[in-house]
Amino acid sequence: MKIDRLVGILTVLLRQGSATAPELAARFEVSRRTISRDVEDLCRAGIPLVTTQGYGGGISIAEGYRLRPDLLTREELETLLAGLGGMGTVTRGPHITTLLEKLPPGEGAIAIDLASHYRDTLTGKIALLRQCIREKRLVTFRYWYRKGACQREVEPYRLLYRWRDWYLWGWCRLRQDYRLFKLSRLWEPEAGPPFPGRELPPGEPDPDRYLREGAIHLKALFAPEAAYRLVEEYGPGSWTETEKGLLLERDFSGWENMAEWILSFGSQAEVLEPPALREELRQTAARLLAKYRGT
Repeated sequence: MKIDRLVGILTVLLRQGSATAPELAARFEVSRRTISRDVEDLCRAGIPLVTTQGYGGGISIAEGYRLRPDLLTREELETLLAGLGGMGTVTRGPHITTLLEKLPPGEGAIAIDLASHYRDTLTGKIALLRQCIREKRLVTFRYWYRKGACQREVEPYRLLYRWRDWYLWGWCRLRQDYRLFKLSRLWEPEAGPPFPGRELPPGEPDPDRYLREGAIHLKALFAPEAAYRLVEEYGPGSWTETEKGLLLERDFSGWENMAEWILSFGSQAEVLEPPALREELRQTAARLLAKYRGT
């Protein structure tokens, strides 16, 4: 469509500063005559395009209609580009690309990828959930947790990236409370009818609240070989060295997360507290042993 091509020409000029008619014709797969007519249409629309003849010349936008580089420092520009690029890893549509093209190119010292191994499905989920948030529509989905899966109906309000995962924050009609839903466990989302919305609690969404409320205290010993994992998760000063190993004490937001995390260490971790978790892991280990013994 012509309007798309006109917007595209402006985007190229904003990004590059200038371009020749043959370059634009090749990029948009039209004739030079068509580009000339497009330039005339843009000028009639009030966009001050300037054509310079000779070597190094071309079509450009008059000064004042481009984003001046001195409006942003190099550090600010690179941070902005990195953030937009990161959103581009999980968001479909031309708006991110168009915005990136309107900015001066950075040196790319920072790269952010907010996607994951299920990137294809994540992109679709985020697109649908953003639409439901904007249009104030209910969203229904199948949510998986420790005991299986259940159907949820939620008033969506925010998408959050926290703790290396994406979450939906909203009012769960099943639990009659605000909840965080991990997108990797959220499947088969569908947009529902509009909802009136509600006044959000002050300071919400506060993801850390879900860590503070109902926190479970873990006390465990880790083998020295597991130190790199603890550094990765909590930093080099997160444990105390003892004769029996590295002693770690942390609060966890849920039993399931805590148990799965400890099990990921295999024989390199031993739970001291809480006693109920120690017993659960003992039973899990017994079942594993029985399976591998073939009994």
